[in-house]
Amino acid sequence: MMKHAIRVARMFDGERLVNGGVLVLIDGGRIVDVQRGRTEAPEGWPVREEPHGTVLPGLVDAHVHLCADAGPDALGRLAECPETDLDAVVEASLRTHLTAGVTTVRDLGDRRDAVLRWRSREVRDDLPTVVASGAPVTTVGGHCWSMGGEVSGVDGIREAVRLKATAGADLVKVMASGGVFTPGTDTTRPQFTDQELTAALTRAHDLGLPVTVHAHALNAVEQALRVGVDGIEHCTCVTATGAHVPDEVADRLATSGIAVCATLGTDPAVVTPPEVVAMAARAGLSEAALRDGAATLHRAGVRLVAGSDAGLGPAKPHGILPETLVEYVACGIPATAALAAATSVSAEVCGLGRRKGRVRVGFEADLLVVDGDPTSDITALRRPLAVYRAGDAVS
Repeated sequence: MMKHAIRVARMFDGERLVNGGVLVLIDGGRIVDVQRGRTEAPEGWPVREEPHGTVLPGLVDAHVHLCADAGPDALGRLAECPETDLDAVVEASLRTHLTAGVTTVRDLGDRRDAVLRWRSREVRDDLPTVVASGAPVTTVGGHCWSMGGEVSGVDGIREAVRLKATAGADLVKVMASGGVFTPGTDTTRPQFTDQELTAALTRAHDLGLPVTVHAHALNAVEQALRVGVDGIEHCTCVTATGAHVPDEVADRLATSGIAVCATLGTDPAVVTPPEVVAMAARAGLSEAALRDGAATLHRAGVRLVAGSDAGLGPAKPHGILPETLVEYVACGIPATAALAAATSVSAEVCGLGRRKGRVRVGFEADLLVVDGDPTSDITALRRPLAVYRAGDAVS
């Protein structure tokens, strides 16, 4: 990794915009200096010039499914896919994320810990960093049961958490409510009792692992608050009458410090099949309701992270995180807050906040350069000029 530099018009450092010219010096895969103004690079340092560009930390997608190929019924088809084929899907998924400027992903549901096994065999600086939960913990016949994480009772859930730690998981994912894509499950009800979810949390914390829960149901979100989980995925607050995030629940989430990943964002070029629209409508999950929920969470001061749920189907391809941020801004979330949710905040929630998610001296040189200023036009994220992983240009 030779010494080199990037000169751009401006920088989003993970928290705020810096204008007036920025020079980032990279050596050994890390950022060794960040100079403001029209300064010259040291002699002998090659410089990439992007006079209209913005440099920002490589994006962190905090909710992906690397085993899923984004085809129709992607999760359902995993049950029949050989593990050797899954390895190829995982690597292809990661390459697509990287092309979009995503340099770190958090995988929240593979098939029988396939991503954990792939990661244990592969040390790849040319692909995004992978934080992973393994197969999600669910009830017998519960949401995503075919991924291999079915458990029953307090003892069963405690043992499942222990096995996750033994397999090398970075966190535990629990399906606290039913889901849209698993027939026979209920998006309006919890899947576990308070005692069972508490057992999962206590065991995970004893082993040094955080717990995030899939929760569409309002009463599953309230259960997660009671138990004190570390994160909530979706948080749509579905009831029998539809999806709506009550202000009181948003305020409690903000006070608790629980990280919430709203999983917005779809490919605008993909027409969602009518049967998928119908399934979502039956669960009360309209686009308007999802946007309104994210806006309510932001207004309350909830710790929002950015995750796309990439891989689920044609409208959720890998590398779709820029559209998640476009959706966040469309909800009324300021662009700087949306960008922080996908950089510094997501890196912290993924346990990587001391080395990723900021353009800062000593941090890993995972960087994205885009055409224009994403703080004034978030769609600039659709126009990547360069992506760096551990200091090496990958595009």
